[in-house]
Amino acid sequence: MRFSLPRALGYLVGGLWTGWGGRKRIEARQRRNLRRLVEKVRRDSPLFRRLYADLRPSSEIELRDLPVTRKPDLMREFDDWLTIRSLPLERAREHLRDIRNVGVPIDDVAIFQTSGTSGEPAVIVLPSSFVEYAYGILMARFDRRQWKLVREIRKLGVRVTITGGNGHFAGIGFSKLVKRLYPWLARRFGVTFIEAEQPIGRLVERLNAIPKVAWIMTYPSMLTILVKEKEAGRLQIEPALFSSGGETLTDDLRERVRRAFPSLQYGILDPYGCTECLMLSFECSCGRKHVNEDWVIFEAVDEAMRPVPDGTMSATVLLTVLANDVQPFIRYDLGDCVRYYKDTCPCGSPFRSFQVEGRQATLVRVGEVTLSPLVFDLEHDHAQRIQLVQTGERDFEVRIQVANEAAAGLVFQELIESVKRVFRDNGLDDVEVRESEKLPGFTASGKFHEVVPLQSDDARNMTLSGIRQLATE
Repeated sequence: MRFSLPRALGYLVGGLWTGWGGRKRIEARQRRNLRRLVEKVRRDSPLFRRLYADLRPSSEIELRDLPVTRKPDLMREFDDWLTIRSLPLERAREHLRDIRNVGVPIDDVAIFQTSGTSGEPAVIVLPSSFVEYAYGILMARFDRRQWKLVREIRKLGVRVTITGGNGHFAGIGFSKLVKRLYPWLARRFGVTFIEAEQPIGRLVERLNAIPKVAWIMTYPSMLTILVKEKEAGRLQIEPALFSSGGETLTDDLRERVRRAFPSLQYGILDPYGCTECLMLSFECSCGRKHVNEDWVIFEAVDEAMRPVPDGTMSATVLLTVLANDVQPFIRYDLGDCVRYYKDTCPCGSPFRSFQVEGRQATLVRVGEVTLSPLVFDLEHDHAQRIQLVQTGERDFEVRIQVANEAAAGLVFQELIESVKRVFRDNGLDDVEVRESEKLPGFTASGKFHEVVPLQSDDARNMTLSGIRQLATE
């Protein structure tokens, strides 16, 4: 697997040219890329050859002609899904079983896995062309303010990524891959990695020991932990910039981070992507997320997979990745809930902008009632971590890592009453909430979910190493 800087620059130039041409040029490029991808998968993917057998010619195809695809179905047909025959699923999983292979390509492709938030991890295969696309289109979508930010951040100090260290996840794996493929580029964008699963005290010590932490990249759930440690006076760092991803960054958390870290002269970046498409969107200087529509199709749809009007919250989104012709994601049900803006962004970009409201997999469902995890106030002065886990449709347990063991009984009592109050306010009087001896745990990718719904496998994906480490605090 090789990284070609000229090809990455080709994506850069093409991305700039497309953006300068406005909506007409963007839509034309997207249509050409879609038809090219459909022709490729019809020829080289046995699965898509069967799926598209009765469709009209690829040169005439429209997006609405193509069937919706879903992760469980694609994973069952993995060996027929790819457009290459040299990577059967068993070979990919054998590679993923060895943690030493993080960021190590197989032949001409790199392999990652998703965290399985929606119930099943996916094996993600990226060709070198996608890596070149990711870097080229990233640079193409930078505005003047963002180029200035990158230059100045490099002078201010160290970049730190806090992410899961117990699997082949994109957070750490993609950077290690680029370091292997193009060391000069990796040094230019060098990053220090810290494992999210370690005890809070140890994590704080490691951050405090790094001179001049300028930029931290992590999940919003980890931002919450860093805010608590900063407010308590234990975390001493003064970063100039945070960037978050992988979870929903709420307005309340954004404001709390700003108050706790007055050093944030560049604020908080919140780009949106996923392992299936790392460079799905870009964030402009106005704070809006824009789809890279020349290489990505992102459809906001209702439960029947019909398009919803701009300004309407979707039931899910369908993702089509036009830059990956080895593992085709075409009208792929991603599970996120988004809302496209009705108006044009003040930044002037011709690419459509949207808001992310979260994932269907994170919603709590009790009978006919659906609740956002944000309605639960899981904060307490005497607890470092709190987790509400749904163990049955009407059964929940509270897991706590207390700061003061003597106060554990009071913490449980107050939190259980707070959770029950939320349920009563929503007409749910018959929900059981009890205390648990188990400690809060992380997902395999290093995310910490304060609320773990029943339909999610996150409770089973909590890494044993993370739980053992928490027990040593």
